[in-house]
Amino acid sequence: MVTADVQTLASESGCHLFSGCGFPSPGLNVFEFKPIFSIGAFDFTKPMLLALISMLLVIGFFWSAFAKPKMVPRGAQNVGELGYLFVRDNISRETMGKKGDPYVPFLFSIFFFVWVMNVMAIIPFAQFPATSRIAFPASIVGVVYVTYLVLGIKNQGFVGYFKNMMFPPGLPKAIYFLLAPIELLQGLITRPFTMAVRLFANMFAGHMLIVTFSVGAWYLLGFHIGALFSATSFLVVVILTAFELMIQALQAYIITLLAASYISSSLEAEH
Repeated sequence: MVTADVQTLASESGCHLFSGCGFPSPGLNVFEFKPIFSIGAFDFTKPMLLALISMLLVIGFFWSAFAKPKMVPRGAQNVGELGYLFVRDNISRETMGKKGDPYVPFLFSIFFFVWVMNVMAIIPFAQFPATSRIAFPASIVGVVYVTYLVLGIKNQGFVGYFKNMMFPPGLPKAIYFLLAPIELLQGLITRPFTMAVRLFANMFAGHMLIVTFSVGAWYLLGFHIGALFSATSFLVVVILTAFELMIQALQAYIITLLAASYISSSLEAEH
């Protein structure tokens, strides 16, 4: 349940309880990888490879599911339709109603791409969530950010969009001096920032916890009292991995739900 880098951290150091060395506590080094290959200043690393594999898995599965659709779905098509209906009925229509149907493919892509990248954290030989590197959540959120800004300006006009954002109706005029800059800051900076950090921080923390207890299980392993604590640490790894399965799906759901909410606010002014 640990990556090759973590195994190197624990085993090659030769550190065990009572061996005379301290606990090889994992740090940010477990999120850094040597380049698989380099082209000039560009380094292709393991997180990039996992993101690419995730993209190909999502495209490949749903391409095969809907390449030859049948009236009575079976197998991959049945799973694909369930996934699509989940995003449409439980995210898009819950947030935007039927006017959000044209954006379901966009939301559908975000959900499954993020979810598969998250699940990579517990897949053997991968065992790393690409979304624990801030660049990946930031890139996805960047696409959402541009999408809801463009839609907002297109549907409400440039002036109308920012006016509706900064001056919600029904409030005393005096309060707008304080509220307007806060609403502008929220719409342009706080929304995308918190959206990206929420996904990144959860995946970062989950991976760090699993790595720490995995290294702890190795460090405590031996023919002494530490074996009991090693088994306990390993049990915690198993429990955390099961818990991460839920968190991985939940974070994909949350980022997709937020994307739907922001798109909805761009389609028409909030009242």
